[in-house]
Amino acid sequence: MSTIGKVIIVDDEDDVREAYSQTLALEGMEVFAFSGAREALALVTPDWPGIVVSDIRMAKIDGLELLDRVREIDRELPVLLITAHGDVSMAVNAMRDGAYDFMEKPPDPLHMLEVISRALELRRLVLENRRLRLELDSPPAPVEGILGATSAMIRLRQIVSMLARADVDTLITGDTGTGKELVANALHKTGVRAGEKFVAVNCAALPESLIESELFGHEKGAFTNAHSRRIGKIEYAHKGTLFLDEIESIPLQVQVKLLRVLQERVIERIGSNETIEVDIRVIAAAKGDLAALCETGAFRSDLFFRLNVASIEIPPLKARLDDIPLLFSAFVRQIAAQRDLDPPEVSPELLSVLMQHDWPGNVRELKNWAEKYVIGLPLGDMAQNLLPNTALQGPQGLAALVNQFEKLTISQALKIHQGRIGQTAEYLKIPRKTLYLRMQKHDLRKEQFL
Repeated sequence: MSTIGKVIIVDDEDDVREAYSQTLALEGMEVFAFSGAREALALVTPDWPGIVVSDIRMAKIDGLELLDRVREIDRELPVLLITAHGDVSMAVNAMRDGAYDFMEKPPDPLHMLEVISRALELRRLVLENRRLRLELDSPPAPVEGILGATSAMIRLRQIVSMLARADVDTLITGDTGTGKELVANALHKTGVRAGEKFVAVNCAALPESLIESELFGHEKGAFTNAHSRRIGKIEYAHKGTLFLDEIESIPLQVQVKLLRVLQERVIERIGSNETIEVDIRVIAAAKGDLAALCETGAFRSDLFFRLNVASIEIPPLKARLDDIPLLFSAFVRQIAAQRDLDPPEVSPELLSVLMQHDWPGNVRELKNWAEKYVIGLPLGDMAQNLLPNTALQGPQGLAALVNQFEKLTISQALKIHQGRIGQTAEYLKIPRKTLYLRMQKHDLRKEQFL
């Protein structure tokens, strides 16, 4: 089983140190126990993915000096102090100096686990925010601009990189708002035609009476109001990439002519008998199931097979909710920069609310929410109901935010797994016992999610 956090324990009493270590290890935490602060400090780095728990009274370097030294390495690394009853005032002063929390000795095991779990979650969020800032401050390469850290998006970037070099006609499928044009752009900019034109055509936006002229062009006098020769999008894309968005909207009679372009790489302008050779890569995008449209006769099967030399399917946002923190933070920073505004802080609570939405509009809808958030507009009824006095209306204490984030995350996982404790614990990567304790803490019952 994977661990749920790393904890450095520092206490010069062997029995106490062993008891702490066993308690935390049983909860799935990875424990590093030391009798002195000097050995523990050798392990602490700015990217240490865990926390420090230390007794205050120790020989040589005590817990207060250890706190100071840890904060010199990383001021945001949580240090939890354990103190005898008579040293409570000292521990309170230490919290003013940056300690995360303190507990009286001997600590109650359940309370100790609760405090350490909150500190570990805080540490995880701090490191995640740092990683996001680094990624967002670096201008992405075209493929890296397809944001997402889930396995589905990692695989998508790998496929895009591979097909970009292949320079073959490609069909991109995905729901509205998933980013089909972004993927098409990445294929073009990382392929052999990167220095040439990328010509995008929204087929659904063109009137049926104009789509043929728009794609193939026309000669002067070819029809009423054809007052001059017009170069069509296909010819204009010569040497570059032609992107046909919502290709399922193209009328059947135009599909016949498009098939010839794909097979022979030649066109004829309307009103001309002259064939013109074109050297293009065609990337088509569809929001529907083209194979199903072929079965009903709404789309030509020969055109579908010719387009589908290579295919890319973009997953909907609801299938990769773990990407929302990265995407939303990126959009907030991008939109704030465009509007010359300071980007507002994105709280863990707000992110947890965003991860509960089903996102019918996909990434496009999420970006709209980010724009509203940057300029201070309401985020809709769902967010307002879940956040009556929280992230949208002012800052709260960090502990309260982490606590609410934990409750919302567990609730979401229980909902996904219909209250099944074993599956939920495995999904959250925590022991069943820990999940039961967290559910009890937040007054959650599995019957609520059946």
